Amino acid sequence: MPLLALTGGIASGKSTIATALAARGAVVIDADAIVREVQVPGSPVLAAIAAEFGSGVLRDDGALDRPALGALVFGHPDRLAALNGIVHPAVRVESQRRFDEAFAADPDAVVVYDVPLLAEARAGDAWDLVVVAHAPVEERVRRLVEIRGLSERDARARIGSQVGDAERLALADVVIDTGASLDATRRQVDDLWDRVTRPR
Repeated sequence: MPLLALTGGIASGKSTIATALAARGAVVIDADAIVREVQVPGSPVLAAIAAEFGSGVLRDDGALDRPALGALVFGHPDRLAALNGIVHPAVRVESQRRFDEAFAADPDAVVVYDVPLLAEARAGDAWDLVVVAHAPVEERVRRLVEIRGLSERDARARIGSQVGDAERLALADVVIDTGASLDATRRQVDDLWDRVTRPR
């Protein structure tokens, strides 16, 4: 019953790895999806966000206005820390509930927590393995420009707003290099799958 944390910077290929692991039978739990779910209208988390940052972060329909909130916290570490202090505890509780549910359904399951902000979101957790998706910065810029349609300036700003590669790689038990071909990435995922499903 291994529990893996899968992390990586923007355009690092993390989603490709998560999809490949799911295709092999892993239960993938998406931290970003949980964040969105705990912030739905009527939730205690959304009420706390509005109390902290003002009603201007809510749309007319009562949902979170993510761009408005982002504008308030981007580049302001103290505000970001306040937001994380509201959101992360709720995400931690819900993610743990989903881990427990997955292992109750299948004690031999391979559970993968797809979590972009690993250090910030669940520091100190006892993962069986931390898997880091990694690609060179210039390749990630290319992907953001050519695939997602960002300007080069915006692409570099997005990458620069996240923790650096050295800090992310320092967390890794396994690094999957996604900078080459898709086939090469898949071979590395196969190796990881063999490692976590091999009889102990």
